[in-house]
Amino acid sequence: MSELDQALQTFFVESRELLQSMEESLLTLESEPDDKEAIGAVFRAAHTIKGSGGMFGLDGIVAFTHVVENVLDRVRSGEVPINADLIALLLSCRDHIGMLVEQVAADPSSAPDMETESTGVMLLNQLRSYQAGTKGQPPVLASAQSQPQTTVLPQSAGTVASDHWHISLRFGQDVLRNGMDPLAFIRYLDNMGDIVHIAILPDAMPFPAAMDPESCYLGFEIDFHGDNVDKASIEGVFEFVREDCRIRILPPHSRIEEYTQLINDLPEDKVALGELLVNCGSLTRKELDEALHLQEKLRTESSQEASPMLGEILVKQGVVQPELVEAALGKQKVAKENKVQESKLIRIRADKLDHLINLVGEMVIAGAATSLLAQRTRDPALLESTSTLSRLVEEIRDSALQLRMVQIGETFGRFTRVVRDVSKEIGKEIGLEIGGAETELDKSVVEKIGDPLMHLVRNSMDHGIEKTELRLQRGKPAKGTVHLNAYHESGSIVVEVGDDGGGLNRARILAKALEKGLVTASQVLSDKEIYGLIFEAGFSTAEAVTNLSGRGVGMDVVRRNIEALRGTVEIDSREGAGTTVKIRLPLTLAIIDGFLLGVGSASYVVPLDMVMECIELGEAERQETRESGYISLRGTVLPFIRLRDQFREKGKIGRRENIVVVQYAGQKAGLVVDELMGEFQTVIKPLGKLFGNLKGVSGSTILGTGEVALILDVPALIQRAVNKEAQQLAYSQVNQ
Repeated sequence: MSELDQALQTFFVESRELLQSMEESLLTLESEPDDKEAIGAVFRAAHTIKGSGGMFGLDGIVAFTHVVENVLDRVRSGEVPINADLIALLLSCRDHIGMLVEQVAADPSSAPDMETESTGVMLLNQLRSYQAGTKGQPPVLASAQSQPQTTVLPQSAGTVASDHWHISLRFGQDVLRNGMDPLAFIRYLDNMGDIVHIAILPDAMPFPAAMDPESCYLGFEIDFHGDNVDKASIEGVFEFVREDCRIRILPPHSRIEEYTQLINDLPEDKVALGELLVNCGSLTRKELDEALHLQEKLRTESSQEASPMLGEILVKQGVVQPELVEAALGKQKVAKENKVQESKLIRIRADKLDHLINLVGEMVIAGAATSLLAQRTRDPALLESTSTLSRLVEEIRDSALQLRMVQIGETFGRFTRVVRDVSKEIGKEIGLEIGGAETELDKSVVEKIGDPLMHLVRNSMDHGIEKTELRLQRGKPAKGTVHLNAYHESGSIVVEVGDDGGGLNRARILAKALEKGLVTASQVLSDKEIYGLIFEAGFSTAEAVTNLSGRGVGMDVVRRNIEALRGTVEIDSREGAGTTVKIRLPLTLAIIDGFLLGVGSASYVVPLDMVMECIELGEAERQETRESGYISLRGTVLPFIRLRDQFREKGKIGRRENIVVVQYAGQKAGLVVDELMGEFQTVIKPLGKLFGNLKGVSGSTILGTGEVALILDVPALIQRAVNKEAQQLAYSQVNQ
C-alpha cells in the first residue's frame, strides 16, 4: 500500500470518528442549545473533514461540508439560533457526509449515486435558508466566511485600549491554485495605511514530505492603522478571495468580549501566553518584550523559587485587561491538554494487532512446552529460568491483550441517536440511560455485539415501552426509559438492555408456544424458561407488524450471534414493571487463564475465573453421589455431572475423584474429574465446522506436550447439571 493510500485510509478512520463526535455534540445541543463547547465541537468536526477532504481532492465532500461549515460558523457567532429544526437538518447533513465518505472508501474513483446526489441537493436547499437568513430574522447579505460579523455586546462592556484595527486572516489551501497571491492582498492593505505589526503563523504547515507547493498553509494576525478607513474598505481589499479565506476584523477600542472570542477561535495551538495576546492584537510586541524583560529581572532579584507570572505583570502594568489574560490562559490550557492527549495515542492497524496476538499465543504454547521439559529434568537453574520466562510471557500476554481492550461506552453512545430517531418515528417519548460505559472488553467482541444490541434496543422501544396515555394510567412518568449497562462478573462481561415498560406477558408467550408446538401442556416451566421461548425462530406475540419488529424475525438471530461469541443470553421480566435482557460474554476471544483437568486419558480446560473451589471425594461419598447427581456443600445442594459420563471417556478410572465447583451467571455446579492439573495459560483455538454442534465444548487448546485439550463450555454444563437436578426432583415428587 502506497503512502497516499495509507493517508487516505487514515482520513476515512478519522472522518468516522469526527462524525461520531459531531453526532454526539448535536444531540447534546438538542437538550442544551447554549453549550458553547458542543457548538465548537460540531464546527471543528465539519472544518477538519472539509480540510482533510481537500487534501485528497474529494471535491464532493469538500463542497457539501463547506456549506455546512458556513451555517455552523453563523451558529457559533450567534447569528443563527439553535432549534429543533436546525438540529434535525444538521443531523441529516452529518449522515450525508458519512454516506459520501463511505462511498469514497468503497471506491475512490466512483461518483455518488443518484439517490445520494438528490439527498445532497435537498439538504443544500435547506441549508441556504440559514445562509441567507434565519427564520423569523432579516436576512444577512453575506455568509460568515465572506463577511465576518461583529457580535453586538452590552454597552457596559469594557474595551481594549488599542488604536489599531486587528485583522485575523486565514487563507484557504486552494487560494494559490485559484490564481490568487496572498501577499498581494497584504501589500495592497499596506497601501491604504500602515501595517503596524504582522505575525505569520506556520502552525498548519505539514511535514516536508507531505507538503504541497501549490497549497497555502500560513495564517496572519495583523495590526493595521489607517486614516479614514472603515470596516467595509478593509473587507473590500479581500473581495476577490472571500470564498477562499476566513477573516475577522476588530475595530480600534473593540470590546473585551470580542478579543476573548478571537482568542478562543484561534485555530493554532500556540501555548505561550504572550504569543496568544500578541496574535489577537490586544498586546504589542514591544509591550510583551518589556514585560518579559521585567519578569527576568524580578526572577533574578527574587530569592524565592517561584518566579512572577507573566499574566500578573501585564495586568499590573495596565497593558492587558485581566479578562484577556484569563481567556488566553484558558486557550493555553486546552492546547496543552490536546497536545498531551495526542502524544498518548498512536493509531495501529487491526491486522497488525491480530498478528501480534497470534504470535503471543504461539509464544505461550512454546513457553508451556519449555516449562514441561524443565520439570522433567528437575534442574534447579533451568526451573528458575523457565519460571522467569513464564512470568514475562504472562506479562507480555496481558499487555498485548490490553491493546485490544476498548471501552464499551463508544458502542453505547451510538444508541443515543437511535433512541432519538426511533422515539420520534413511533410517537413515544423515550430517553436513554447509560451505565458502565468505562467497562472494557475485546475489540472483536465489541464489533460483533452491535447488531444484537441494536435489535434489543429497538424491540424495547417498540414492544416494551407503552404509549404515553397508558403509562400515565399506570402511574408511570410520561417519558419511558431504555437502560444500557455493562459490568464484569466471574471473568465475563455482562451487558444489560432494559426498559421500564409493560414487561413480558407470561400467559401470552406460553399460549403462543403451545400453539406452535414448542412446548406441551404437561410440561412445567419456570418463568425464565418461558421467557426464553421468545428466542425461538419465528416466535412473536406482537399484535401488529411495524417497521421495527413484530414479524418473529430477529430474536433467534440475536441468540445465535451471542452464542457464536461463546456467550449466553437470558431474560428477566416483571409484568407492568419492565424487562431486562442480560448478555454474558467472554472478556476476550484469544487467550485466557485456564484450569487444567484430567479425566481418564483426556485433558480438559475450564476458565480459571469460573472456578470457585476444588473438593476431594472420599470413597463413601463416591458411592453416595454416584446415582444422586448432587451433594451437600456446606448445607446447600450442589448439582454436578461426571465428565467421564458426559464425554463417554473409557480411560482408566483414577483411584480418587475430585469435584471442581464452577460458577456462571449466579449458578453453581460441580464437575467430577479424576485429576487436578493446575493453572494453565490457554490459547483458544476454534473448533472446526465438523465439531460446531458438539455439546459442552466451546473450543480447544494445545498443551505443552503437543496434545490437544478441549475447553469446556461451562454455562452449558452448569445448565445441564441444574436441569438434571430439577428432573430428579420432579420425578421424586411424582413418585411420593
